[in-house]
Amino acid sequence: MDKKDWERRVADAWASFDTRTETDFLTLIGTLAAELPADDGDALFERAAAYDSTGHPAEAVTLYRQALTHDLSGERRRRTVIQLASSLRNLGHPEEGVALLTPELAVTDHLDDAVRACLALCLADTGREREGLSLVLAALAPHLPRYQRSMANYARLLIDPDPPATPDGPPVHDQRERDQ
Repeated sequence: MDKKDWERRVADAWASFDTRTETDFLTLIGTLAAELPADDGDALFERAAAYDSTGHPAEAVTLYRQALTHDLSGERRRRTVIQLASSLRNLGHPEEGVALLTPELAVTDHLDDAVRACLALCLADTGREREGLSLVLAALAPHLPRYQRSMANYARLLIDPDPPATPDGPPVHDQRERDQ
């Protein structure tokens, strides 16, 4: 089997998600997954994501966990961790989500903001709202047309309200940001 062709057909299936019934979509992904060995991490992930996207997080969690014990790497591995943490949170286990996502903060790729957003939700559900808000503000700051430095400082101050003193103190609305 040509794995690139399989990946293309999986992408096409996901592109058709909104035009299919739940049963039809689960069957389609199940059929595609069955083309790979039963213990293939990619197939397990796709089945898990299909269950997750159709409102069956408990079934998804089982498959996500299985996928992580197999040959997942790169983006699909990271997506599995993010989606597993989100499903665990939805099932009332946000602390497990925090444990899964915290190590992902050390990884850097295009999914960084998704990791931080999901971790922020998990933290909020464990009573650590300030940490969650700090993560979200820190993730948002680089995307702002202005106030990046201020927002990054505000994010830091949410979790470290007594930072070391600086000559100018923490910038509130840093005038230097006007030129950025």
